[in-house]
Amino acid sequence: MRYHRPTTLTEALSIRAGEDVAILAGATDIYPAAANRRAWGDPTHKDVLDITAIPGLRGVTESAHGWRLGCLVTWSDIARADLPRQFDGLRQAARQVGGQQVQNRGTLLGNLVTASPAGDGIPNLLALNAHVEVAGRDGTRMLPVADFLTGYRATALAPDEIAVALHIPKLPRAVSGFRKLGARHYLVISIAMVAAVIDIDENGRILMARLAIGACSATAQRLPGLEAELRGTSLYHADKVPEARHLDHLSPIDDIRASGAYRREAALRLLRDLLWDLGE
Repeated sequence: MRYHRPTTLTEALSIRAGEDVAILAGATDIYPAAANRRAWGDPTHKDVLDITAIPGLRGVTESAHGWRLGCLVTWSDIARADLPRQFDGLRQAARQVGGQQVQNRGTLLGNLVTASPAGDGIPNLLALNAHVEVAGRDGTRMLPVADFLTGYRATALAPDEIAVALHIPKLPRAVSGFRKLGARHYLVISIAMVAAVIDIDENGRILMARLAIGACSATAQRLPGLEAELRGTSLYHADKVPEARHLDHLSPIDDIRASGAYRREAALRLLRDLLWDLGE
């Protein structure tokens, strides 16, 4: 196994284009995956492309229209950053994902690129209307998170591209939240989770709602029907609106953590509880 640690993005993209490498940022996924393969008798591992020495990939920066989160921004960075209430849900996820060591090392964008159905950051990024900045040797492109995720642990990244940042637009009056259910509160893979970002007027009436459910389909899913019905509703009564029919397009599976039926019911209850909390 070879280990690359370039100091420029141009160099990193050249290596990425020329070799089949595993990109390392926080390494909280890459090394456990290798250990799991070894446990099942497969000692192979791709060469490693460590991007942590490249300038410009860290930090949260604000512009007139929104925020840019570099691909090396960690969960702990999100928890500590001076961000408005529209990021409350993402902050709540940051404080529950893994233990503190994982929060200090793991990156938000790495969680997205892994594309696990149970990735805690993904429903929040969908609700925040986040876009992914993707760099390649021919330039950069922007993809909505929903288009970036193409299936179970699959993304739209080309073999010669690197995801370098997340971009999140501003919603000055928005409130947000996140709820997840697992066998315990921390250090657990989610059974179901819900994220919401809701823009309200001065009277608490909903102008726009973005809601996403995770761990109940191959990729996290928005709830467009419910979002449409919530528009014009008072946030203080929003928890009365969700019904089972709003989750009909989800496809939860049976596995060792829960049945699909349990996941669907849990997601509905989490959704109602989250909307009630936001109203309070």
